Amino acid sequence: MSFKRTATIVVVGGALAAWLANAATSNREIAPAPVARKAPIDVRGAELADEISRLHERLRPTATPRTPARNLFSFRSEAARPAPVAPAPKSGLFFPAPPAAVTPESGFKLSGFAEDPGPDGTVVRTAIISSPTQLYLVKEGEAVTARYRVTKISAGAVELADVNGGAPLRLVLK
Repeated sequence: MSFKRTATIVVVGGALAAWLANAATSNREIAPAPVARKAPIDVRGAELADEISRLHERLRPTATPRTPARNLFSFRSEAARPAPVAPAPKSGLFFPAPPAAVTPESGFKLSGFAEDPGPDGTVVRTAIISSPTQLYLVKEGEAVTARYRVTKISAGAVELADVNGGAPLRLVLK
């Protein structure tokens, strides 16, 4: 009976294994993994980034301009003037001569006046004097530069005295 007993054990063991294997697996289908959709704002952002990169590519010039010296803001162009040639230094001199002194008189211009009431009821005038490099607002007695001082401000003119003893300078409003 040992054969009969062994066969029974094998058949019962096989049935038990089949039952256990069937219980461990399900007959349900496995659902596919969900597809992650992009939010509409992300889609529009990606489209915008593509458009920006396309426009950046269009901004880069592909060809150089034919006339780089043209001026879009002028109606006519003037021929370029050659640079002035410096005179050759005289022989025998180690140092070049100093440039000629520019007289400040030529650059001063009376631009206008301002009047303010003074503390005692009088009118205090301020002269507006312009030079090529600066604008001066001066009253009587104040210095315009280190060389000139305002001596008198009248209704249409300003008198500047040279502190070095030179001739006074008179500026007239034009």
